[in-house]
Amino acid sequence: MNNLTISSPAFSEWEEIPIKYSCKGENINPPLHIGSIPPGTESLAIIIEDPDAPSGVFDHWVVWNIPPVKDIEENANTGIPGGNSKNQLGYTGPCPPAGTHRYLFKVYALDSMLDMPVGTHKKNLLESMKEHVLAGGELVGRFSSSAKMKV
Repeated sequence: MNNLTISSPAFSEWEEIPIKYSCKGENINPPLHIGSIPPGTESLAIIIEDPDAPSGVFDHWVVWNIPPVKDIEENANTGIPGGNSKNQLGYTGPCPPAGTHRYLFKVYALDSMLDMPVGTHKKNLLESMKEHVLAGGELVGRFSSSAKMKV
């Protein structure tokens, strides 16, 4: 599988995610830049998850059928929203109960659009896209429960 390069103008690999994109801020998705999208890509899928959540992996954003664009704007209204671990549609920002958690921003380039209903959860998305992944990439950010708004 080819590798996508995933970055964000808001934070670098393994750096702190700005509070704006968390439950303590505006709770909107950070902007993402996607490089090395392979020819034949028909759509993108994004999964953001927190593997450090006390109850197991917490899904913060599940979205698919995004046009194959290089830039996902902050507070994006793109693609088909899936259900996150709060049983809500769309993005919900980092909000760890304690300590510092890792947030994995996973992006997949797919060779087709996926026919799934709004609200589909990650497990079903992963199953549906299994045979369609041309490339994937990941950006890791961190967020701490002690993060404070800058004055």
